[in-house]
Amino acid sequence: MKKIGVLAALLLVALALLFTRQGEKRLILRDGDTRKVYGTWVVEEGTEFSLSFVHSVNKSPILDVFAVEGDHLRAVKTVYTGLGAGVESDLLPGETLSYDEKGQMVITGFSHSYPDLRLIVGTVSDHTLTIEGKTYSLTQLCGKNAGIIIEVKP
Repeated sequence: MKKIGVLAALLLVALALLFTRQGEKRLILRDGDTRKVYGTWVVEEGTEFSLSFVHSVNKSPILDVFAVEGDHLRAVKTVYTGLGAGVESDLLPGETLSYDEKGQMVITGFSHSYPDLRLIVGTVSDHTLTIEGKTYSLTQLCGKNAGIIIEVKP
């Protein structure tokens, strides 16, 4: 009888773990060719993360912020310090330009949502991913010139 009680308790724990993980979403960073996973983070609806880099043409830092929205990634804001080639200078309907306390330009009001983000890790300057207060070098995680995919999956 004692064995049945232990087995029932183990079964309940296993079921609880299974149901707890079913609704869990993960932000996944993977190689675009081999699909090798470089990192995963448990996320919730609305979790924000950012990608930052130094623009290859105008040499100024860019920060792009995204939020988890269902199974997509929604653009939240872009922060940059200087206008120039390759940097958005015209606003689309619904977008607003403001300045933060450091005098940086901040664009918000995007209507863009993506099933995934695809990019090539910089060869001259690093791309960084910041999530949950931690910053990760994509050069160190993935290597220079790596084609990567960032996506959210259940």
